[in-house]
Amino acid sequence: MLIKAAVNGGRTTAEHAPVPVTPEVIARASVEAVAAGADVVHAHARTADGGQTIAPGDVRALVEAVRALDPDLVVGTTTGLWTCSGHLERMRLVEAWPEDALPSFASVAFCEEGAAEAARLVLDRGMVLESAVWSLADVPALLAADSLHENVRILIEPEDEDADVAVAHARAMAAMIREAGVELPLLYHGYDETSWPMVRAAIADGAEIRIGFEDDTTMPDGSPAPSNAAMIRAALDAFVGRAGSIMER
Repeated sequence: MLIKAAVNGGRTTAEHAPVPVTPEVIARASVEAVAAGADVVHAHARTADGGQTIAPGDVRALVEAVRALDPDLVVGTTTGLWTCSGHLERMRLVEAWPEDALPSFASVAFCEEGAAEAARLVLDRGMVLESAVWSLADVPALLAADSLHENVRILIEPEDEDADVAVAHARAMAAMIREAGVELPLLYHGYDETSWPMVRAAIADGAEIRIGFEDDTTMPDGSPAPSNAAMIRAALDAFVGRAGSIMER
């Protein structure tokens, strides 16, 4: 089982005080998450005022801060269009990411304009690619992309707010992908009310897991999450508990 720590996303410290925003704090949170059991880290670079960005200088600052603490830590970032003015600027910015401070991997959402072109650029720049689908409507574009089988994993990210609906939607997307003959690892994750139900569904389905402040600010019992590391430990506890219950049957 792989577990990914999504340490900040677009959340602010006003929303939840422990959210890491500066490169140095993101780096510490990343190292702590890996020490708690995460395999890889997904982090969003931030501007001086806290906004999300894929600008080369900010990506460099993020990557260099992480690698200064742990040169071997696998850290990736987003290419989401919400971080820039649109697809053309995204392509220009990702093309300009510094060769000596590239993220280990980058995510491309196939609900967005130009996703197939962005995915190819990620690979051409020498990064590992992971592609995301947010709904059943996104899956055909993913399946048609020439980069499909070069992904390290496919991210399944339903936007539904109801947990049962989100889990069912994730499983429908997974089935559609599998029926097309794709054998790549799948990763499920949700947001706020759906985050922990999606973790449990991923464990039940043998999918990869993602959790962290990008996805939620609470623990499984609804209490405020003190850190990304605490959320990783809770996800691992859920996995161990599930494995133990299966072995007892």
